[in-house]
Amino acid sequence: MNAPDTRLLAERIPLDGAGPVDAARRREVVAALRAALPEHCLLYREEDTRPYECDGLTLYRQLPMVVALPETEAQAAEVLRICHRMQVPVVPRGSGTSLSGGVLPHAAGVLLSLAKFNRIVKVDPLARHAVVQPGVRNLAVSEAAAPHGLYYAPDPSSQIACSIGGNVAENAGGVHCLKYGLTLHNVLRVRGLTIEGEIAEFGSAALDSAGLDLLPLVVGSEGMLAVVTEVTVKLVPKPQTAQVIMASFDDVEVAGRAVAAVIAAGIIPAGMEMMDQPAANAVEPFVKAGYDTDAAAILLVESDGTPEEVAEEIARMRAVLEARGATALKVSQSEAERLRFWAGRKAAFPAVGRISPDYYCMDGTIPRARLGEVLKSIQQMEGKYGLRCANVFHAGDGNLHPLIMFDANDPDSVQRAEQFGFEIIELSVAVGGTVTGEHGVGVEKLHQMCLQFDRATLDAFFAIKRAFDPPGLLNPGKAIPTLARCAEYGRMHVHAGQLRFPELPRF
Repeated sequence: MNAPDTRLLAERIPLDGAGPVDAARRREVVAALRAALPEHCLLYREEDTRPYECDGLTLYRQLPMVVALPETEAQAAEVLRICHRMQVPVVPRGSGTSLSGGVLPHAAGVLLSLAKFNRIVKVDPLARHAVVQPGVRNLAVSEAAAPHGLYYAPDPSSQIACSIGGNVAENAGGVHCLKYGLTLHNVLRVRGLTIEGEIAEFGSAALDSAGLDLLPLVVGSEGMLAVVTEVTVKLVPKPQTAQVIMASFDDVEVAGRAVAAVIAAGIIPAGMEMMDQPAANAVEPFVKAGYDTDAAAILLVESDGTPEEVAEEIARMRAVLEARGATALKVSQSEAERLRFWAGRKAAFPAVGRISPDYYCMDGTIPRARLGEVLKSIQQMEGKYGLRCANVFHAGDGNLHPLIMFDANDPDSVQRAEQFGFEIIELSVAVGGTVTGEHGVGVEKLHQMCLQFDRATLDAFFAIKRAFDPPGLLNPGKAIPTLARCAEYGRMHVHAGQLRFPELPRF
């Protein structure tokens, strides 16, 4: 196949905006957008746009030229039509909790915030689904469904704040994704807008939908194909009961092998998470979850269902964990204790924030059988880069979340943290894994995409992008590396002793 003309995409519109924003251009764009939005829905002064300069990955920052906050789908469509006509890049944004620079603004573009799309349109307990706008918080969906004995299964650690639209963009997971699936497996339908401002629907609330099944393509597309305006999500019955085993191990490799053994025994726990000793020691004083801080690693393994199902599965999992080297086992004896166990895991990120000026959260996925080996390698990297690292991750599906501690006020510390993180992602690919599990690629992992995918595959990605967005205006410069970037990445590996990554906008 012929390689697509990537100049129509990221290389045509540089991510950093190629210098200061032209004041006349800003005035022109703002004047055009005033025809679509009330004045209070437009932000363009520096002090007003500063809160939008980054997402949860604060290493990279860039002020947007304009921030648009539409209140209706019609307004959002008109903003897109104007930007399409004027050839202005558009970066869709949800709650800004993403961790890969997926909503890093474009200096010469419009940041399109969907924060005001925060209405739960309908909860249908009979059909077991909910129709929500993209700005609705993840946890709010379960809260609305609770009176009907239902809930929304994907539960990222940031669920108290992250939005459904952002979950769709990044295909977010959570501690219970092993049994209940990622966002993709819990979304029935997505309504969105193309770059031309036209309405498009993907999937259906019915059992099947006409035409090609493009829903899996849109979920996880990081805002590069369409702007989400409404989502229909599945609701599942709340289990009658649930219990968690906390298993202690004196060696991380033994703990990793135990994870694989549980799955090999034909057991699919509701959740299976691992924390190493540095992570547990950071969390316990903060949450008082009851963790074994003397263990080299702890596993949290949950069973849910009827009381009989849970009792039988807990017994089976205990037998596997004991046979695979667990030094201690504790089973939650109340709902309050179960919630404390999970509260500790979900508070790992803020807990590490208490003991380090800054931390860099990575996201890679590896085969379960390689967990222990990779954790040992990460421990060696701590010495290599002179930085501490706490490890928390979705053990059941091998999704790593190393938390690299550094000081953002020290440029050398920042550079070492970046290189530490990049080496973890490269190791993930080398052992047969992927560059991301649920945080997306954004700008963070563009280089490692060159490592995981060959040129023909990347060209195919560009072809899909062009089919949805011919001018390349939706979230340009994200997720898919250009030929030039991959060439630079290759040269960088030739001089591996002096790793230097191309600069992105920073502080």
